[in-house]
Amino acid sequence: MVKQFKKGRKSRSAARFGPRYGRKSRKLVADMEEKSKALYDCPQCGRNRVRRTGTAIWNCTKCGYTFAGGCYIPHTSVGRSVLRSVRKSLETE
Repeated sequence: MVKQFKKGRKSRSAARFGPRYGRKSRKLVADMEEKSKALYDCPQCGRNRVRRTGTAIWNCTKCGYTFAGGCYIPHTSVGRSVLRSVRKSLETE
């Protein structure tokens, strides 16, 4: 018996667009939506309860901590490098 797959599984959440806009654009939208709807670790309490409230606004549902981060993920690569350089400068002083 051959296992049959359902139609449209590759496009994930972007399947609502149907055949419009091209495969690459739909794939990018699906990746972005997966990242933005995932749960992340809270920088204050450490629990895995941070959700996206709005554009670049993140909120921990456990402790209520609200902070600004990246548009689709709470910590951007630029923010990490800035934090690293700030920590390094505080250590040298």
